[in-house]
Amino acid sequence: MEYSFLDFLGLIGAVGLFLYGMKVMSEGLQKAAGDRLRNILSAMTRNRFTGMLTGCAITALIQSSSASTVMVVSFVNAGLMTLAQSMAVIMGANVGTTFTAWIIALFGFKVNISMFVLPLIGLAAILLFSNKSKTKSIGEFLIGFSFLFMGLDMISQYVPDLQNNPEMFAYLRQYASLGIGSILIFTLVGLVLTMIIQSSAATFAITLIMCSKGWITFDLACALVLGSNIGTTITPIIASLSGNVAAKRTAMGHLLFNLLGTLWCLCVFVPFADLNAWLTEAIGQGDPNALYAFVNHLEQTSPEIYNHLFDNSLPAGHEAVAKVAMMQMSVSFGLSIFHTTFNLVNLSVMIWLTNIYVKIVMFLVPGKKGDDEEFTLKFISRGLLNASELGIAQAEKEMWVYAERVGRMIDMAQTLIHTKEKSDDFNKLFSRLEKYEDISDRMELEIAHYLNRCAEGRLSNESKLRIAAMLNIISEIESIADSCMGIGKILNRKIEAGAEFNNEIYSNIDTMYEYVRSAMQMMVEQLRDVENVNQKSLIASYNREREINNYRNALRGANVSNINEHHYEYQAGIYYMDIVGDLEKTGDYIINVIDTLRDSFRKNKE
Repeated sequence: MEYSFLDFLGLIGAVGLFLYGMKVMSEGLQKAAGDRLRNILSAMTRNRFTGMLTGCAITALIQSSSASTVMVVSFVNAGLMTLAQSMAVIMGANVGTTFTAWIIALFGFKVNISMFVLPLIGLAAILLFSNKSKTKSIGEFLIGFSFLFMGLDMISQYVPDLQNNPEMFAYLRQYASLGIGSILIFTLVGLVLTMIIQSSAATFAITLIMCSKGWITFDLACALVLGSNIGTTITPIIASLSGNVAAKRTAMGHLLFNLLGTLWCLCVFVPFADLNAWLTEAIGQGDPNALYAFVNHLEQTSPEIYNHLFDNSLPAGHEAVAKVAMMQMSVSFGLSIFHTTFNLVNLSVMIWLTNIYVKIVMFLVPGKKGDDEEFTLKFISRGLLNASELGIAQAEKEMWVYAERVGRMIDMAQTLIHTKEKSDDFNKLFSRLEKYEDISDRMELEIAHYLNRCAEGRLSNESKLRIAAMLNIISEIESIADSCMGIGKILNRKIEAGAEFNNEIYSNIDTMYEYVRSAMQMMVEQLRDVENVNQKSLIASYNREREINNYRNALRGANVSNINEHHYEYQAGIYYMDIVGDLEKTGDYIINVIDTLRDSFRKNKE
């Protein structure tokens, strides 16, 4: 087999064209769909059955279960899809990938992708000159789609020609008569081969070649296809390495689904392979076992015809050519039926165990202990920023987590006020408050950095405005954290001054805290689903802000009288008002977030 360095560079270029096409297609789709993509995904994965159908349809459309599962990993990492939803989509993707096997079985390798790719590029070029942003985005999507399939076509041209590599096949042939051992060996070969070339469809094609040359029987071909089901999980596993825990769990779920399916099939492999051979005959496609016997008989009795058969030097009307072509079709159908039957049986059983899968995967890939006490971003991952519009969705989820975490600081600060001064508990709680404030600063920087990276991508005008609003929100949330830390510093100054609070002060501060905590909870709840901020929740937040301001004014007005009437010392009153003023500022920061949600998010829904 001659394979030059120039061929290798051609392969690298083809892969580059494929990846670039995927990037342009993804960006075009994100720009055209925008925020509607989240609603579309939610509708498509409403329950396990719609999720399964979604995975099946997408994989059949793009003819790659690896590509579809990598997309699912990205969606889970972005918080657009739950782990349970992703399991159903992945199960469907395994059935969808059989569509490619049927294309090979029905049409062979004669589909000329360039026949429709070039006209599609011509159409896309016209759309790119449109004045409408959405139309341009559709043009970009079509250009990317065309480049992606053009890259796939070129990859098949520059990949080493395995058909003309008899040394490799001869090496495998000596392991074809070991009974159960051969089945296990060829399952492993299918696994490793698919991991290397990252395409179960390519493994299927290679398997068909090996059968055609009479090197392996039909049941060993089935073993190769079975192993490819596990090998195809390597792509999403690689994609999840730089993702969050949810992304890793999704990839693990894909591996677990295919692994358990392969194990049960190996337990009943011989009768299951015979069943599929019988089904092939039953639909009138002949016995898939006949090809192996015919080709080996031909090799022994007419070696010259055998050799000419596979170098395409026999005339088209030759009897051997016609017989082999017919038997190849039979094997191709048999493997397609095996692949489809296996995945359908697997799906019909596993779809009911989705929740159990989720629990097993969460056990196998546990979250980090003490997650809330460490600096971790749950949804944002540097490694999976592949579409700016989806990046915004990741940041929205992270913004909610950020607000929820800062909200805990309000409870810490209130507890600190009631903790015995200069005690170990006071020092520990103050240190914890400091740690949270430090985490808050770093989270603000990371989310802002991520949003800036998203802004560098190809975004719609609506999304650019949304990023600006989100930057404003995270700044206000960080100010809330600063206010909570500010109360801890006020308490330290109070301790140094030797001032004492009485029960009246503590009671008033606790009431003020109840108002602020309630306002914070309302804000966090609205950040949980920024797409559906409603008028009722906005009105409740504004009413709570007025209550905070009115109560602050009442406490400030009563403070002078309380000092004059000797309810507490003047110095205690100073620190008391400092805390009340700090809490009122917290309320201001909260209402600033509410204003931004009202102006920059809610109006887009009307």
